[in-house]
Amino acid sequence: MAANRPSEATAPWWRDAAIYQIYVRSFADGDGDGTGDLAGVRARLPYLVELGVDALWFTPWYLSPLADGGYDVADYRTIDPAFGTLAEAEKLIAEARELGIRTIVDIVPNHVSDQHPWFRAALEAGSGSPERDLFHFRKGRGANGEIPPNDWVSEFGGTPWTRLDDGEWYLHLFATQQPDLNWAHPAVRREHEDVLRFWFERGVAGVRIDSAALLAKDPALPDFTLGSDPHPFVDRDELHDIYRSWRAIADEYDGVFVGEVWLPDTERFARYLRPDELHTAFNFNFLACPWDPEKLRTAIDDTLSEHASVGAPATWVLCNHDVTRTVTRYGREETGFDFAAKTFGTPTDLALGTRRARAAALLSLALPGAAYLYQGEELGLPEADIPLDRIQDPMHFRKNGTDPGRDGCRVPMPWAAGEPYAGFGANTETWLPQPDGWSGYAADIQNGDPDSMLSLYREALRLRRSEPGFGTDGEPGIRRLTWLDAPPGVLAFARTDGLLCVVNLAAEAAELPPHSAVLLTSGPLDEAGRLPQDTAVWLRA
Repeated sequence: MAANRPSEATAPWWRDAAIYQIYVRSFADGDGDGTGDLAGVRARLPYLVELGVDALWFTPWYLSPLADGGYDVADYRTIDPAFGTLAEAEKLIAEARELGIRTIVDIVPNHVSDQHPWFRAALEAGSGSPERDLFHFRKGRGANGEIPPNDWVSEFGGTPWTRLDDGEWYLHLFATQQPDLNWAHPAVRREHEDVLRFWFERGVAGVRIDSAALLAKDPALPDFTLGSDPHPFVDRDELHDIYRSWRAIADEYDGVFVGEVWLPDTERFARYLRPDELHTAFNFNFLACPWDPEKLRTAIDDTLSEHASVGAPATWVLCNHDVTRTVTRYGREETGFDFAAKTFGTPTDLALGTRRARAAALLSLALPGAAYLYQGEELGLPEADIPLDRIQDPMHFRKNGTDPGRDGCRVPMPWAAGEPYAGFGANTETWLPQPDGWSGYAADIQNGDPDSMLSLYREALRLRRSEPGFGTDGEPGIRRLTWLDAPPGVLAFARTDGLLCVVNLAAEAAELPPHSAVLLTSGPLDEAGRLPQDTAVWLRA
């Protein structure tokens, strides 16, 4: 069983947890059909215990046509048959908890699948029906209603409106198969509150909220004017009443929320983390930050400042199921992340990217707050090039093929180098193809290599759990860091109990600050005991 961190008795577990994101379809295949499933996850629970994580966040495992990787949900109370059954999910939640690992499920409140019973009923009921009031149906503009109701742009590119045979249009901020719900309708609120209770009663410890800032819409659905305040569909004030009602439910079950909140305004971002709303939110400022010392320090300072204003813990993440893999991104000329900048054929130096990703792992895990680790990052997996005829991500197609999409970070995991499909478990070709050389990243190879990425993550997570200086105070909830004097290009900070972290992004090797012991390095020190470029170290003062 995972060991308790010394501070756990004085602070909630989620304030400094290490949380592992599982994209079920690509984690492990228990029945050999080429698609990951819950049986595969259950079989790999010992691996996750040894890795040292505190919780698992599962991307949607519900019944879905998979038009958008499961984020088009047809039934929140049913597990998709490709993944297993509800009974199996309950068993997985219980087994993981017995091993000291909690479960976080994913809720997608902005939209449902076009196969959801509500939307199918709305299509059948026709214009002006109560069934259509649960969504955003409108007449079009133009002489014959042939122009979309407004000029909004979909998150996936193009218009977010689709016209039906009866002439009405429906709103979908994402793919055509994902109609947006009308959150001004009380039935929509009641249904989601019931869904939250459904999963809390099955033992989940928390809920991750997808696209958390997009639910509420201006009832008039006006055209978008740049700089308009309030925005017609992003970060509207009505959202906070929704999340306050959700928080009351979570508190009944001692449950936790983490919101996917992409907002540039730090003050407005912090509003979601007030004590009666969400517990945590993803820190996309840090995730998208380039490998640049000044920008990283600014991102860290801004993050800690905005969270301190509401007493909430920060979250730190380098990659997820939507974002270019860390070793690939850091091996490019442009090391930041921006959806709009994704293109085919971007040159990448994987050796450089891997060195930087190892250093970034120690940086992110040393920061105060919770850490999220996307499956495969602990193996140093690169972004895979998916053949054009195998791409499935709707983002690729909605942008007319100019964007490679997000499939490259979703390729099935390599577990055993000597087995078919790198030990993923498949007896047939995997749902996304594994590229040549994928087995070279297999967990069984890295397991016995003390210099592997897997060994680095295991030791970092062990130290993070066992060293009191990485823990929490409980009030205001996170132990702050103190920046140390360092040469240009070097980030150096202290936590508590004498823990130091130094990351060298400069061209020249850096002298280490005074210390009594080296706890962990992302790469070897040079012959003079200095920290080379793109290398990080944890020290005891």
